[in-house]
Amino acid sequence: MSQIETTSEQRCFGGTQGFYSHESRETRGAMRFAVYLPPAAAEGRVPVVYCLAGLTCTHETFTIKAGAQRVASELGLALVMPDTSPRDTGYEGATGDWEFGESAGFYLDATQAPWADRFRMYSYVTDELPAFVAKHFPVDASRQGILGHSMGGHGALTIALKHPDRYRSVSAFSPIVAPMQVPWGEKAFGRYLGPDRRRWADYDATELLSRGTFPGTILIDQGSADEFLDNQLRPELFESRCAQVGQALDLRMHRGYDHLYYFIQSYIEDHLRHHAAALA
Repeated sequence: MSQIETTSEQRCFGGTQGFYSHESRETRGAMRFAVYLPPAAAEGRVPVVYCLAGLTCTHETFTIKAGAQRVASELGLALVMPDTSPRDTGYEGATGDWEFGESAGFYLDATQAPWADRFRMYSYVTDELPAFVAKHFPVDASRQGILGHSMGGHGALTIALKHPDRYRSVSAFSPIVAPMQVPWGEKAFGRYLGPDRRRWADYDATELLSRGTFPGTILIDQGSADEFLDNQLRPELFESRCAQVGQALDLRMHRGYDHLYYFIQSYIEDHLRHHAAALA
């Protein structure tokens, strides 16, 4: 297992906010991530929530903009914020398009060249990073939750649905719930996974519900003024499938809120309390 490199660490609400990097075997390059440790981590291992950011974002975006540390400190939750893709890949087409490539890894394992070599964010987030974090930080790997925003919400939902034994809680802000049926997903999946749409279903939360449900309640917050609501997010598709298969869902629509982090700041406390209750 690779060594950890510390970029910076600061005191924050009695705990520590740190930024780190390591060499990843999955993505074949340096990966950056952030960790918030609450004061309780000084006394023993604490539950941990993985926080997945969206398109155009990095490991810094949620860390700096979500305003999550104050409540995480109170609840005794560690937060882990990975980057959204490998970086400096040198692949043609990997930069210059905010909907695809670097900053847009879609939390999947690509199967198409050249992306298959390094764009393995699913395996990185579900296997390599948790093992690395558990080795270097005082977190309790048996008490894990996962949340995400937009593309990260897609990641959180699909990962939790595929690993209900590994994650005790899941929530999302403005998630891409049916990527096979929206332009963002069709564009990314076609390039990363190829033309066989049967492979796409492995990374589509709405499709995954047909294979099995999550044992807890899924919390989703969505703004009614989100510019991507009708074309890219389509929460009604996920809501309908949840009703069909008996998945417990708390989908909350919020009048006047858009897609950005002022929305997340407004409701992040609810999400962290949702996770803390399940991870207690």
